[in-house]
Amino acid sequence: MFTGIVAETGPVLAVDRDADGLRLRLGTSFEDLAVGQSVSVSGVCLTVEAHGERDGEGPDRWFSVFLAAETRDRTYLADLAPGDVVNLERAMPADGRFDGHLVQGHVDGVGEVAALDPVGEDWRLRVALPDGLRRYVVEKGSLAVDGISLTVAALEADAVEIAIVPETYRLTALSGKSPGDPVHLEVDVVAKYVEGLLEGYR
Repeated sequence: MFTGIVAETGPVLAVDRDADGLRLRLGTSFEDLAVGQSVSVSGVCLTVEAHGERDGEGPDRWFSVFLAAETRDRTYLADLAPGDVVNLERAMPADGRFDGHLVQGHVDGVGEVAALDPVGEDWRLRVALPDGLRRYVVEKGSLAVDGISLTVAALEADAVEIAIVPETYRLTALSGKSPGDPVHLEVDVVAKYVEGLLEGYR
């Protein structure tokens, strides 16, 4: 379980394809990682398979994750290349602060950046929504975009607009996004539970 408060960004160090599938090696400053732990990689909950220290430039540690077929089908992680930057968040400890919203790391769909424009000191992000997600999104509600807990500022028939504060723009990989780039979207899980509960009354 995560809160959508990105701890840091990390570079993709390597993309390894073999007979078993696809693995990513990512740079990080996270300490005391352990095999089996969960890490949110741009909003996708993945399991640490291996980790270690680095001697080269950049982050002083690394960890690797395996991308299952379901993950490759539902996300854009299989399209990443060395040098790309991802958002990283460790799983929330039981006694941790809950500063964002309930984020599972289960991607509901991949949206597309339609615009990312400065508005004074802030930024305005517009994301085209994939089919089927619009009904779960409400104005002033929560939406995880590449693992970042964000608040919906405006809602259209097929797109959503979000106000990005300078700190979020600076600390996350959003600053490297351009129109046409994909983003992982996870709607508020409460909306899906409510829909499931109401199904029987339709």
